Amino acid sequence: MPQIAALDERTIGQIAAGEIVERPLSVVKELVENAVDAGARRIEVSLLRGGTERIEVSDDGSGIAIEDIALAPARHATSKLRDAEELQAVATLGFRGEGLASIAAVARLTIVSRTRDAEIGAKIVAYGERIEPIVRVAAPTGTSAVAEGLFANVPVRREYLKSPAAELARVNSWLSTFALAYPEISFTFRNDGEQHWAMPATADPRERLAAVFGRDAAKTMLEIDASAAASMHGGLRGFISAPGNERADRRMQMLFVNRRLLRSTLLAGAWSAGYQTFSMIGRQPYGVLMLDLPPEHVDANVHPTKSDVRLRFGTQVGESVRHAIAATLRGDARERLSRTLGAEPGEHLSLAPPERYEQARLLQYDPEPGEAPVVAPNGMRVLAQVDATYILATDGRTILLVDQHAAHERIAYERIVAAAAAHAPSEPLLVPSIVELDPAQSERLERALELLREGGLEIEPFGERSYRVTATPAGYGARAFDLAGFLDDLSEEHPQRDVRERVWASLACHSVTTAGERLAFAEMVRMVDDLQRCMNPMHCPHGRPTMLRLEPENVARLFKRA
Repeated sequence: MPQIAALDERTIGQIAAGEIVERPLSVVKELVENAVDAGARRIEVSLLRGGTERIEVSDDGSGIAIEDIALAPARHATSKLRDAEELQAVATLGFRGEGLASIAAVARLTIVSRTRDAEIGAKIVAYGERIEPIVRVAAPTGTSAVAEGLFANVPVRREYLKSPAAELARVNSWLSTFALAYPEISFTFRNDGEQHWAMPATADPRERLAAVFGRDAAKTMLEIDASAAASMHGGLRGFISAPGNERADRRMQMLFVNRRLLRSTLLAGAWSAGYQTFSMIGRQPYGVLMLDLPPEHVDANVHPTKSDVRLRFGTQVGESVRHAIAATLRGDARERLSRTLGAEPGEHLSLAPPERYEQARLLQYDPEPGEAPVVAPNGMRVLAQVDATYILATDGRTILLVDQHAAHERIAYERIVAAAAAHAPSEPLLVPSIVELDPAQSERLERALELLREGGLEIEPFGERSYRVTATPAGYGARAFDLAGFLDDLSEEHPQRDVRERVWASLACHSVTTAGERLAFAEMVRMVDDLQRCMNPMHCPHGRPTMLRLEPENVARLFKRA
């Protein structure tokens, strides 16, 4: 075995740099975070060839005093930490004192800085293990840091860099996202001498959403209902996507903890749980969440690049975020319902008085001759069934189309959830339904039996791979239950869905009105009435819309009048 020997400073520096500096983005991140910690209100980032040749970050922060600048590129030298106890409550983005030293280990680093009370600034150059003497220079208040020739002394690392365009895209994405949490700071981004974008300081954080999520998406994003996260021992801010605008993956779920941008999946479960029955299966919501927690509740010293943290009360924080997301979506659903109906939801959306509900004949859409119509407070009237699939209503100006299956599915789902919570009894069938299943279906049924009983469906074995349905959720006893279809639905893997939610959503789906089923006028009226009382009246449990509103201008376009 070789003898144990202490490593030299050059080797130590390159090992540390290997953990912290991976590409031009790593350098930009360290320098921009230093600028924020220095209290900057203006930050400019300039790159040459996507940062592969040159990176410059300038700010108007507090600057570095001449007597301190020699320590700036030294390893484990920092103004943000004094002892180990302060690691328990880190309140700055940087704290280890390794960032500038790691950059200097793999690039030529030049720092020019001046404090507000100094008449002249100072310049220092560091490269590898060498730090050149301080030079006094004229300089504006703040700091300018330039890194040139990234990885020139580590050719193998330079070979693994992507093209300048790819590295530029990485920096652009990170910087525009980072700026979401700092609306009070103006950011400017340049490459090869050309300005890519500029974000002036603003009092409205919504103005910066378009740069990250796109202009159209930013217009529809919902501001988080922070009051629903009051039990978190901290604050929650942010914006989330409106239902129906989901994306294919989680990459656009942004998270800041104490204004530190993380790439963690720390709250992925809160996103999924909060959007349960609001988002389409297989699609992911997007947005930005900003948690403001006591520093002593956040352990930032868990990753070399400081891109992850641990939370002291992680479970409680996750649950609070879930509640806030769900409350925001429920509030939006009620507002969208009001907009769709054209007024606040009324008690009855029909021309028929309630006493005629049970007397309405099949396909009878109008009141009896001479009978005075009763109009709901919002003026919306149920008119007819279209293609035995949609319920047509109008307030005389706009057209409302309700998907009868999606609407009934939402109503049934919320009743099943409420019945399970209240341990309500099921409704026995007069004639039990007997079903034979194949081995795979039988196995899935056995796994779901307990949840089905909670939801109100009673099933018992009735021979080899035969089962008897003896009771259904209250209110659906007269309907045939499609057990085989329900089990096929459960065979699809949807890991982002809670098991209980999946089972109950499928139970609702296979126990209600289907597309193509004729409805009596009273059934249509009751369905639309019940739908508007749901917590989420705008979407079925699988995320599909339940109703659509056609404005006069939409109809005019169809007739080429607009």
